[in-house]
Amino acid sequence: MDLVETTLETGLVYQGGFLKVHKDRVALPDGSESCREYIRHPGAVAVLAITPDRQLVLERQYRYPAGREFVEIPALSKIDPHEAPEQTARRELLEETGYRAARWVYLGTAHPCIGYSNEKISYYVAEALTLAERQLDEGEFLEVLTLPIERAMEMALTGEICDSKSIVGLHWLAAYLDGRLPGAAV
Repeated sequence: MDLVETTLETGLVYQGGFLKVHKDRVALPDGSESCREYIRHPGAVAVLAITPDRQLVLERQYRYPAGREFVEIPALSKIDPHEAPEQTARRELLEETGYRAARWVYLGTAHPCIGYSNEKISYYVAEALTLAERQLDEGEFLEVLTLPIERAMEMALTGEICDSKSIVGLHWLAAYLDGRLPGAAV
């Protein structure tokens, strides 16, 4: 069965600082037409940073769209056009947490919002950390904390960590630590 929808007409509804909202007219597999509204996103990275004493680096920050604070893994919601995802991950970890990592392992890429966005998040493990100085962007406010990896996993199961990016990352981290997801060295 062919499930592909064909774009007949595309239109930019809104262009912000890094998101673009589109509304397209499409032909459906049965020949009828419909509209699709979606967000174009430049891509993101997420980092599972493990300290030498086996603690996971996490952040606590207020997320305006949800109207509340979240505990989550470090992530950047925008990959700059001139950067490869792993470069963004290295930069982001230092800027937000103050940590540098000597070892990086790529875990995989996930698509968190397939119903309304083309966003994809590339996940990395960062190990052999050393602490430097944070370099937060202007207007960026967050608290860095470290917890035992097992505690972070429990928090995902109880809903204390509840954003999909962090839950996916913790799932892949568990598989990586168990040797079920070897990853590719970056």
